[in-house]
Amino acid sequence: MSDLPALLLDDEDIVELLRTARRIAVVGASSNPARPSNGVFRSMVAAGYECVPVNPNETAVEGVAAVATLAEAAIALGGRIDIVDVFRRPELTEEIAREAVAVGARALWLQLGVVNWNAARIAAEGGLAVVMDRCTAIELHRVPRG
Repeated sequence: MSDLPALLLDDEDIVELLRTARRIAVVGASSNPARPSNGVFRSMVAAGYECVPVNPNETAVEGVAAVATLAEAAIALGGRIDIVDVFRRPELTEEIAREAVAVGARALWLQLGVVNWNAARIAAEGGLAVVMDRCTAIELHRVPRG
């Protein structure tokens, strides 16, 4: 099991991912402003990322039309998802990792408190970069502005 941490991006690579990413599918995004996924969604949009909420129970998040699946998100984002940012329970993330691989995403990002090593392995074996148990909005503050 010692190889598992090697599946994850290090701090420098996380900064580079956020610097080069443009399109983010936020799985589990909520229209409820009290939910962390809503705050992160707002932060990422404010930082200039093109974000699509992926939540079959929402119609829109912060004025952006929600979609039900990552396949729909890929279409909404012009065929390319840089980061699949996941706000779901850990036991649901393995299927999300498979979907992220299927749509050709660049990275799977499991949010703060979301840990699933099987999902990380699925994504990494599918060629995706993996971040786990970190918040995109918090990490964004480490990206050089310029």
